[in-house]
Amino acid sequence: MNIPPVAGKPDRRAARHEAKRQSIVAQAWVLAERDGLGAISMRDLAERVDLRQPSLYAYFDSKLALYDAMFADANRQLLATVRQLPDLGSPRAALVQFVETCVRFSSRNIVRHQLMFDRPIPGFEPSEQAFRPALEFYQIAVLRLGAAGASGQEDVDVFSSLVSGLSHQQVANDPGGDRWVAHAPRVVDMLLADIDRRRGDARRGRLPTGPISDQGLSITDR
Repeated sequence: MNIPPVAGKPDRRAARHEAKRQSIVAQAWVLAERDGLGAISMRDLAERVDLRQPSLYAYFDSKLALYDAMFADANRQLLATVRQLPDLGSPRAALVQFVETCVRFSSRNIVRHQLMFDRPIPGFEPSEQAFRPALEFYQIAVLRLGAAGASGQEDVDVFSSLVSGLSHQQVANDPGGDRWVAHAPRVVDMLLADIDRRRGDARRGRLPTGPISDQGLSITDR
């Protein structure tokens, strides 16, 4: 007879199950860093978490489900990182700080960067639930852009392209380093100068303006 948990009391079985899932995801990252994302072996993973391989499917019913959990985990880590950034009191400085943080995160977490932004796993698309942290991250980026003077979706699109470009260059050419991180102030200054110029043109009736959309994977498009 199954007795439901008493309201207000933790479900210990569910808590243990979730803790084991988190442990599996953590070990999956270890294997991804060692062997590559596409080469994760479910047998090796089961051994690392003291399970028989069939038992692993009690936690993830397929390898794609494992990647879904890893995608969510990576985005939660990035989201937590930007949420911890201090208030600098300057929209421009805050935007530079945001860009530096995103590029540095990619540089220091290459396999996470690959899963979030490079589509390395054939057939994998994140679930709506796994996608939520990416959308929260996107909204933080939009707010920072708005504070710095962005006024339309085109500004967000250009910004996403710039951050994506810096991140991919950093990962490809100086993984673990800061070479492209160091270009964040220059990139932000170029963007804000362009926004100021376009705002002036819009006031003179030369350019249309439009609202910012909430659509997008994250500020660095996959």
